Amino acid sequence: MALHIHEACLFLLLIPHMVTPAAFNHEDYPADEGDQTANNENNLIFDDYRGKGCVDDSGFVYKLGERFFPGHSNCPCVCTEDGPVCDQPECPKIHPKCTKVEHNGCCPECKEVKNFCEYQEKSYKILEEFKPSPCEWCRCEPSNEVHCVVADCAVPECVNPVYEPEQCCPVCKN
Repeated sequence: MALHIHEACLFLLLIPHMVTPAAFNHEDYPADEGDQTANNENNLIFDDYRGKGCVDDSGFVYKLGERFFPGHSNCPCVCTEDGPVCDQPECPKIHPKCTKVEHNGCCPECKEVKNFCEYQEKSYKILEEFKPSPCEWCRCEPSNEVHCVVADCAVPECVNPVYEPEQCCPVCKN
């Protein structure tokens, strides 16, 4: 068992000498000739596209003057010597009642605006008034919210008031 541990330690000591920066062939990572700078500390070679192209988030290289869409943006960029120059338009605000937004262009667009209210699984037009029960009066507000008021009944003057169908407040029979 001690022999196996000794062999493993010897192997681990040899690994740094087996793998060196010279073991990596630059031809495995193609780039334009002359687009290389050396890091003197480790002698590693890196591609340098400054002034010659642009690199997006996924590592794809674009030529000067080429138009591209970086990352998940729908706004285009143009590759320049100073780097990518991207359209950053001031997009109009999306309507707060917007129910369907499309992202086809650089700015999102509202394709459908909610212009109704929903109350107890029914739809009502803006400013429409309705009575969900004999004691409630409601209205669909421009904010797409339903506001209701409940009838305020006077105290009956009799001892045994009666509730009639389709009436909100109790009535005296005698």
